Amino acid sequence: MTLLGTGAPEGLPRPGCPCASCATATGDDARAATALLVDDALLLDLTPGPAFAAARAGRSVAGVRQVLLSHPHDGPAVEFPAGLPTPVRVPDGRELSVISGHRVRAVALDAPGTGYEVTGPDGERLLYLPPGGAPAGMSGAPGPYAMVLLDAVGRPDALARLRETGAAGPTTDVVAVHLDHDTPPGRELHRRLAAVGARAVPDGTTLVVGDFHAVPDVPRRTLVLGGARSGKSVEAERRLDAFPGVLYVATSGSREGDLDWAARVARHRERRPGSWRTAETCDLVPLLAADGPPLLIDCLALWLTDAMDSVGAWDDATWHNGGAAALAGRVAELVAAIRATPRTVVLVSNEVGSGVVPATASGRRFRDELGRLNAMVGDECEHVVLVVAGQALPLRG
Repeated sequence: MTLLGTGAPEGLPRPGCPCASCATATGDDARAATALLVDDALLLDLTPGPAFAAARAGRSVAGVRQVLLSHPHDGPAVEFPAGLPTPVRVPDGRELSVISGHRVRAVALDAPGTGYEVTGPDGERLLYLPPGGAPAGMSGAPGPYAMVLLDAVGRPDALARLRETGAAGPTTDVVAVHLDHDTPPGRELHRRLAAVGARAVPDGTTLVVGDFHAVPDVPRRTLVLGGARSGKSVEAERRLDAFPGVLYVATSGSREGDLDWAARVARHRERRPGSWRTAETCDLVPLLAADGPPLLIDCLALWLTDAMDSVGAWDDATWHNGGAAALAGRVAELVAAIRATPRTVVLVSNEVGSGVVPATASGRRFRDELGRLNAMVGDECEHVVLVVAGQALPLRG
């Protein structure tokens, strides 16, 4: 299968767009509208200049027996080479057989457009979804696809649905297509995709469906650090958008009568996927010890505040007469649970210090203990990320 294009319908960079992402989308990061040439016989969607795009990739469209469209083509004008079959859309649920030996089934979506399941003569199966589309139901999928091509940046929940139904598994090669200017190209794009087990390839790349490829290794434990309003929670949520049934663990509890806090909590809830569940608790060890879906714990600073409250850490006398030891025990128990957890977990915490010395003894104590906690948790995580001004800087992994 050759990807004649991997970009959004308008391409990347978008014509006339002055944004930073479009300005840096050059070389391998420049992408034409997505189109797939399968075994030189089946063409899924059209890209500008398909004959030339195929030739640049060392292929030819002369043998194409079927052209299928997955969505309305409202981007740049598309050349339709003479001699190709008339493009068609297959009705949802219908199947067709191509003279080349491929079988195609139309998959219903939750948005305008059609997805296509393609089974090759050798039995290998791929799923191709159009831009902005997610499956409306995959209950009949007979096991995981060998390859899935979808809008992994714009619709990560589509990948979550496929994983939930078993249509995408640990060995499924997830390739991001329909790439637009919503994510900076280059290293940042590849970093975000790798975090959810997906990858992107340049236009003209030929892939063999079913061949082994090192699927990006999704870290089981990630620590996301950042200052106030740095974007750390958004980064943490983005890392789990493509996974089903996430349990969001809010360590903040409830603050009756605090309208500003209630508004902040509401904003967090609104941007989470509807399939996520929420638990408000600081009792993290049992959750980490249990089997289950991924955990997003937000945040460790509030967990530490609760732990310090429970041992009387704010009082100097109590702190020096057993409080410090009691807190150390609580921290050690949490860190051990993070080390041993069988679950995928993303933890959020505030980065502290940076030269600012709190004016009070209790403030300095909290700063010191949070710094130690962050360091200990970071030692147990495969990935550690620092978020500054919305930009994620990998520290580990």
